[in-house]
Amino acid sequence: MLFIEYPKCTTCQKAKKWLDANNIAYTDRHIVEDNPSYDELKEWYEKSGLPLKKFFNTSGLLYKELQLKDKLPAMSEEEQLQLLASNGMLVKRPLIVDGGLVMTGFKETEWAAKIK
Repeated sequence: MLFIEYPKCTTCQKAKKWLDANNIAYTDRHIVEDNPSYDELKEWYEKSGLPLKKFFNTSGLLYKELQLKDKLPAMSEEEQLQLLASNGMLVKRPLIVDGGLVMTGFKETEWAAKIK
């Protein structure tokens, strides 16, 4: 299982504690130092079944600075994926990738149902 996080993110810290407490093995990846590539994001988006907007960190400063709330609806999926691949701070975290399972954000009940 791949656990993509920003270490200073409190939600990521909670998610990591939950994984550790439940003895779930994972490989840690720093989202800024090793930003997901366009190809990775495209693959994960297709596997996830989630709307592409769920991959954006909508509460992030960069998202707000770039005024993406207004711009995303007019952008193609291709443009949105390229944008996500350009900066890890735009990507919703934590991001879990385990085979066909892809989840963004941390909701304990959802994780408990899907990961265990």
